[in-house]
Amino acid sequence: MSEERTVQTEAPESPRAELDPEARARREAALRHVRVYGDPALRTRARPVEVFDGTLVDEVQRMGRLMDDAIGIGLAATQLGVMHRVLVYRVDPDAPLGVLVNPEIEWKGDELEMMEEGCLSLPGVGVEVERPIHVRVRAHDERGAPLTIEASGLEARVIQHEIDHLDGVLILDRTSRDQRKLAMRAMREALAGRTPPDSAAVSA
Repeated sequence: MSEERTVQTEAPESPRAELDPEARARREAALRHVRVYGDPALRTRARPVEVFDGTLVDEVQRMGRLMDDAIGIGLAATQLGVMHRVLVYRVDPDAPLGVLVNPEIEWKGDELEMMEEGCLSLPGVGVEVERPIHVRVRAHDERGAPLTIEASGLEARVIQHEIDHLDGVLILDRTSRDQRKLAMRAMREALAGRTPPDSAAVSA
């Protein structure tokens, strides 16, 4: 197993003091659209996308904007209450938006790595999760073109994290009982006073 490191797979939950007022306001507005622990959407397996059209393109663009504004590096449609098998990610701030529709992991490498992961839907939580370092994923882009992604390191971890979301799996399910108990306590404190998601973010 590789040396243990720490990573936030979606967004750090304590950058607010470092943000300028405009960026902080954008982040808080984006987070109001994100479903948090306890919302049934986070425990529901998303449906495969069957129609690739302008509506899907718009959905992907909206997801990308919300992810960026929330200072995240990955976002699954179910986190917005949209039950489609769609995820977006951007590990490098200068990279184009990664879009995977109906993703399926074809292969996982044998080498594993333990890192701490955070999640936009679990505010205040960071838990250690062991995942394969290398994966190959088959998917489509938002216009229906087939894709094969061979990812390693942080990119592979983010993709696996988001596919978990599409399957109704959270990082709390992939950590130890002791870490889960500590995480639940931290999340209750972080959620105190947080505004629930905007109704406009709800989609069947």
